Amino acid sequence: MSEKKKFTLEYELKSSPRILFSFISEPNGLSQWFADDVVFRDQVYTFTWDDEVQKAKMLSFKENKMVKFKWIDDEPHCYFEMEIVQDELTNDVALSITDFATEETLKERTQIWDNQITYLHSVIGA
Repeated sequence: MSEKKKFTLEYELKSSPRILFSFISEPNGLSQWFADDVVFRDQVYTFTWDDEVQKAKMLSFKENKMVKFKWIDDEPHCYFEMEIVQDELTNDVALSITDFATEETLKERTQIWDNQITYLHSVIGA
C-alpha cells in the first residue's frame, strides 16, 4: 500500500460563510450532506453512512472559516479540512477541501468529494 498524500479541492458555493460554517461544523449540518447521521459525544464525531461507521475528532476550527477533523483509525499525519474561502474583491465564497489519499485511491476520493459537494449545493440551494 502506498503512502497517503495530501490533496486539495476547491468548490465555489453561493452561500454566506456563516451559513456554510454550520453545514461543515455542526452534527445537524453535516448530517444533511456529508453523512447519513452524525453524532457528537465525548469530543468525538461519529459519522454513519449506510452500515459504515467512522469516528473523528475535531482537531481545530476557526469560527465561520474552517474545521479540521482526524479520523481516529487513520494514519497519524492524515486529516481532512474544510475551509471557507471568500474572495476579498468579489465576495465569492468557495469551500476548499484538504484530504489525504494514496495514488490508487485519489480518483475515488476526489469523486466522493465531488458527489458530496454536489449534494451540499442542493441542500443549501446554492
